[in-house]
Amino acid sequence: MTERNRTMMQFFEWHLANDGDHWNRLAMLAPELKKHGIDSVWIPPAAKAITQADNGYGIYDGYDLGEFDQKGTVRTKYGTKDELLKGIDACHEEGISVYADVVMNHKAGADETEVFHVIEVHPDNRYEEISDPFEIEGWTRFHFPGRQGEYSDFTWHFYHFNGTDYNAAEDETGVYRILGDHKHWNEQVDDEFGNYDYLMFANIDYYHPEVRDEMMHWGKWFAETTRADGYRLDAIKHINHEFIADFIAEMREEFGEEFYLVGEFWNPDLEACQNYLDIVDYQIDLFDVPLHYNFHEASHAGKDYDLRGIFKNTLVGTHPDHAVTFVDNHDSQPHEALESWVEDWFKPLAYALILLRQDGFPCVFYGDYVGINGDHPIAGKKELLDPLMDARYRYAYGEQHDYFDHGNTIGWVRLGDLDIPGSGCAVVLSNGDDGHKRMFTGEHRAGEVWIDITSNIPGEVHIDSEGYGDFPVIGGTVSVFIKQD
Repeated sequence: MTERNRTMMQFFEWHLANDGDHWNRLAMLAPELKKHGIDSVWIPPAAKAITQADNGYGIYDGYDLGEFDQKGTVRTKYGTKDELLKGIDACHEEGISVYADVVMNHKAGADETEVFHVIEVHPDNRYEEISDPFEIEGWTRFHFPGRQGEYSDFTWHFYHFNGTDYNAAEDETGVYRILGDHKHWNEQVDDEFGNYDYLMFANIDYYHPEVRDEMMHWGKWFAETTRADGYRLDAIKHINHEFIADFIAEMREEFGEEFYLVGEFWNPDLEACQNYLDIVDYQIDLFDVPLHYNFHEASHAGKDYDLRGIFKNTLVGTHPDHAVTFVDNHDSQPHEALESWVEDWFKPLAYALILLRQDGFPCVFYGDYVGINGDHPIAGKKELLDPLMDARYRYAYGEQHDYFDHGNTIGWVRLGDLDIPGSGCAVVLSNGDDGHKRMFTGEHRAGEVWIDITSNIPGEVHIDSEGYGDFPVIGGTVSVFIKQD
């Protein structure tokens, strides 16, 4: 029996309101998401952060999910622990898996300062020392007074970290490598800036055995407590790759092979992504960052972009079983750290390219679906995306025939699957002028009438006696044709 297509939603964007109501929204919207074929959601970091308004990436206490009075608040930006658990339960009732965003690269908002020795390094080359050893006062002491040892009595000191960026004694910032026995940058990290172990705040040292043990314990505690079905691992190009491989192995041993893991390895270079998959023995999926940048380029180049190369040098092109395809996310949205926003006109085309093809595990962005808040709001595109998501769930099955034979107008056909009645679709898109594609739908389709579920093309396409149809498209749009009931 053919399984239905999987579709993930990233259930947040960077500028969600700090109203503590997001876990309630998750519970409320779960039935609607399931109706449109969403069978998994990636939720934002649930642990207590440096402030209530923080999105969770400035993580303070991984064991506080909105339960303890810490950092001036009990709830997180998204709600309380009880609301989180209810939101996850609501998803599970709908058959939706929940993947939690886990932040393991750093800690922020320490409870006290400590005095220790460092060497300052050049921010553009972390191997270049630009000072002699000297003493600083850094925010590295975490003892979580509001939690008082509940769930874990582990406390953090400067020697559990290998870098920080602020000297409180002199009110100065820099990239400071912490000194001590066996204390150096982790070597198994991305080589940008010479060594990209250090990213921000107090950088966790995964060479320290106490740290490794504690983070393994936390990873198991979090999944047991929340009943999450998997993890989205944040910023893994900055974390010791060997630790990530061990972490994956321990989570799978504890929770089974079905425990899902996907990593954010933000590097547009395909070879770097492939090398990372080699290191972790293909036990994880990666977000297809190279494909995202192809979409970004295509959206800005317009008709000058050759769509025949849209999947060139992408993970989905070389490792489709390990590629989570996406159009945009919270980091790429306007005015954020990795801004590379795909222009609105190209969004439906890009979503068709990830949702309606046989390869990859597509992820729909909440900011595209519901909208983006903040000083520069962007309206959601639910009305545009629902037909594409519905088409993925109901029609995009079976053998795939590609018609990538024109630089501006491309198409493909999914021939359908007998296990899914009514399945099969024809997709055609253009980044230039109006066009059309003559495409084969199957000899058994002769005489059928097909219509465009996007409503961009109002007429009908009649399948001829040989099983071919001539499928039109309006320039700058996508059309998805299915058999008329």
